[in-house]
Amino acid sequence: MTLRRRLARLPLRVRLVAGFSATMFLVLTAAGAFVYWRVQFALDRQLDDDLARATEILTPLVQPDGQVASDGDGVVESELFQVLDRNGTLLSSSPALAGRSLVSTGTVARALEAPVTRDIVRDVGALLPTTEDPLRVQATRLPHASTQRAAVLVVAVRRDHRDEALLELLLQLAAAGLAAMVVTALVGERLARFALLPVERYRAQADDIIAGASGVRLEVPTERHDEVTRLGHTLNRMLDQLEEALERERHFVNDASHELRTPLTLLSTRVQLARRRTRSVVEHEAVLAEIQTDIVRLVALADHLLVLGHHTGPASGGASADLSAVAEHETERRNALDRALGRTDVGHEPRSVEVHGPVPVGLPVEALSQVIGNLLDNAAKHGSPPVRVVVDRVPVAGGREHDADDVGRLVVSDAGPGMDAELLATATRRFTRSADSRSREGFGLGLSLVEGIVTRAGGELRLCSRGQHHRQGTAYDVPCSHPDTMSVTVLLPLT
Repeated sequence: MTLRRRLARLPLRVRLVAGFSATMFLVLTAAGAFVYWRVQFALDRQLDDDLARATEILTPLVQPDGQVASDGDGVVESELFQVLDRNGTLLSSSPALAGRSLVSTGTVARALEAPVTRDIVRDVGALLPTTEDPLRVQATRLPHASTQRAAVLVVAVRRDHRDEALLELLLQLAAAGLAAMVVTALVGERLARFALLPVERYRAQADDIIAGASGVRLEVPTERHDEVTRLGHTLNRMLDQLEEALERERHFVNDASHELRTPLTLLSTRVQLARRRTRSVVEHEAVLAEIQTDIVRLVALADHLLVLGHHTGPASGGASADLSAVAEHETERRNALDRALGRTDVGHEPRSVEVHGPVPVGLPVEALSQVIGNLLDNAAKHGSPPVRVVVDRVPVAGGREHDADDVGRLVVSDAGPGMDAELLATATRRFTRSADSRSREGFGLGLSLVEGIVTRAGGELRLCSRGQHHRQGTAYDVPCSHPDTMSVTVLLPLT
């Protein structure tokens, strides 16, 4: 298992604290390195000033043979110096530096590079581990090095205090950094635990919901508005939608079971009656015909249920179609079928369509065909001719005609008796049928399908009869404009 996967398996709180601590470690290390560098630079510059001052004092006192004359004030005796020839041989030195040269022959050669006189500054002895006699030295080319034996002056100063200061600074930075790491880790852990408390509470409440508790919602603080509270509000809205969808599905299953019980009971009864006595071939054929009729009804009902189950998501999916063209096509298709079957009088069309220009709406052709087809079929089954279809576009109150505030309007009306006020309020429910229409063909699913498609597209469905009006979906401020007979109005946003 890789390190990344191992870290991913750790609790979120641990990962947050670890990330916070690692970030603080990098920040503290960078800050400590910067502070150390600035202090070291200041101390070294002070030592370099001392070296420059000592070089300025001793250079005029160096004689051609390498000996250093006394200045009479005792300054020479207090300085640390060495005088070297061009080969790096020690010519003279202060008593404390007698013995070996402080610099190598390579350093002497670099100090003698002509024509530029260069000062070479270096430390003798490392900071860690500490040395007994730490020095900072400077090698300088003497003015007449090319014509005399004395060539290079090496001046040194002790850096004990500088090294002690840097060591003390390192220890203090390390101690302060360690303490800061511990404090930030503890504070980060507390902050992470406190920040994740609502998430843990949400998880516990979600477990209650999984266990079967209904109506439970996440407790979201009202005085806060942060990422966690927004998550809580979103989850509560999701729970509302899920419960609403579950309730719809439960209601649908109950209604479907109720509607399927009758044809299945009839089918079972017919089979039992057919098996009670011996029958002739003709009688068996008659029984099979009755059974086939029931089976066809069951298949049709199952197809309707499948269509309703299919239309559960967004109705448009980004597609659009011309409401006028689809209305003309569906109306003409049914009129042509009636003519072919001889269901109309000569020269009389039971359905008429009137369109006023193209009306593009946010629904695909298939969905519009189902809406218009179901409305036309309902008018033919439960109404009376003539059936009239009108398609136009109307402005919403307060909008300007033919602008973005327009909506597409479809009105299907017939000359039938219509519905009473009580039935208007429940007509879009699944399997809802009036008492006098139960003997007719159908299942009471057409208006339910139309209502589902229209409302999911952001539209409005109106059922109007005998001066009574019932609305479903988005309410548009558009007055009804249709005969006083049974009329179904569909309002859809334009694209």
